[in-house]
Amino acid sequence: MPTHQASIKKSGEKLVDKIKRGDVLEKECPSREILRNVTSKWGVLTLLALYGGDSARFSVLRRRVSGISEKMLSQTLQALEADGFIKRTAYQVTPLHVEYSLTIMGEEVAARILELAGWIEVNVPDILEHRQAYQAQNETV
Repeated sequence: MPTHQASIKKSGEKLVDKIKRGDVLEKECPSREILRNVTSKWGVLTLLALYGGDSARFSVLRRRVSGISEKMLSQTLQALEADGFIKRTAYQVTPLHVEYSLTIMGEEVAARILELAGWIEVNVPDILEHRQAYQAQNETV
């Protein structure tokens, strides 16, 4: 069965058409930036921190995502909100009360990330063993 890339090359599809559909391997495709936002270190962890739960305030998210700075959490939330994965709700009270939650798309992408994270966690011993063997091999070279 031909790959997606092979079928595109054979069809002579124009870049404009590929961008409309989305082809993350194309340099100019907007899906690359979306993928970068979702799969960045902090994007992944922020989506997982909100997955399957109620909305959360900024301070709660910062505690859940251990090690993230306020600036990075703010930038990550803004990027994920701009892409439609997170909903920001501001309540008109004093002091200002803001909560973040996943949209339907956010729930869908977080579920996929959770599958990957689960696979990684199950396979950590094997991965660490390979990493250790790789490091040992490259120290002697």
